[in-house]
Amino acid sequence: MSTVAQGKASDLVTLVLAIPLLLGSLVYANKGSIKARLLLTGTLGYFLYTYMSYTFLWTYNPMFIVYVALMSASFYALTLMILSFDIPRLPNVFSDRLPVKFLGGFQGFIAFTIAMLWLGKIAPSILGDAIPLGLEHYTTLVIQGMDLGFIVPTATLSAILLIKRKPLGYLLTSIVVIKGITMLTCISAMIINSILSGIDVSIVEVVLFFGMNIVSVFTLVLLLSNIKKTEVVTNDI
Repeated sequence: MSTVAQGKASDLVTLVLAIPLLLGSLVYANKGSIKARLLLTGTLGYFLYTYMSYTFLWTYNPMFIVYVALMSASFYALTLMILSFDIPRLPNVFSDRLPVKFLGGFQGFIAFTIAMLWLGKIAPSILGDAIPLGLEHYTTLVIQGMDLGFIVPTATLSAILLIKRKPLGYLLTSIVVIKGITMLTCISAMIINSILSGIDVSIVEVVLFFGMNIVSVFTLVLLLSNIKKTEVVTNDI
């Protein structure tokens, strides 16, 4: 997919999904909902990733300073949200029936899929003199660097910690799951746009990404439906 197509899909997801989710979770988080606080934390993770990629990937334009401001605001808001949780008490908020192996396994699958996808793209340039596919006019692979440096390790760590029922795993899972939903929704939007534009799309890609998108939404439902307490587990910052 072209960078322009990716940007359009990302902006559409931000407008239709991420902004309403941000505003809605913010309202209910202020009313004391732990579900809303987890959603807000995950959504801020999405905004940080999105505007970090815009800052470092897009060709310079008058919106650059806006992207920088949004990236910075998202980073500090996410940091404050993470610090606001009393993390050691988080496991007490969730039901013992929470399917941690399924949720952890799905995060591990996402990490593995992304790692194989990007490593397969850059391997020829590491093992030989080939130019990586998708480099185009850029000097480096920004998205691949961000995914391999942040998304893959975070999803892997989150999966391991959640399966072991470690406190931090519950918080990281909310971030990874929402990132998974937004990422897969972006890809789904790009696929739909390609089909409408008359571009041939593999049926395997359609089934794979739409299927993963559905599963990612299901994991979020599982996570939120197994919260047995509604009060906020917070720390003073």
